[in-house]
Amino acid sequence: MVSRRVRQLNAGGGGASRPLVADVGNLGVADIALLEIIEDKMGFTMPELIVLTRPTGKGRKKPQHWAKNN
Repeated sequence: MVSRRVRQLNAGGGGASRPLVADVGNLGVADIALLEIIEDKMGFTMPELIVLTRPTGKGRKKPQHWAKNN
């Protein structure tokens, strides 16, 4: 989350590139990003996990390089 925010701050221009905290003084962009997180100016939510299923081997064609050489 910090690295993404640092990239936003470094991008310049636009609303996302302005610090969300006051008095940044001589802080670097990584320090500003950490300060924003500490002061709850931004947060993170985990996306919903989706269970992936793999197709079964029954009825599935094999690639040509899997064929047995006699």
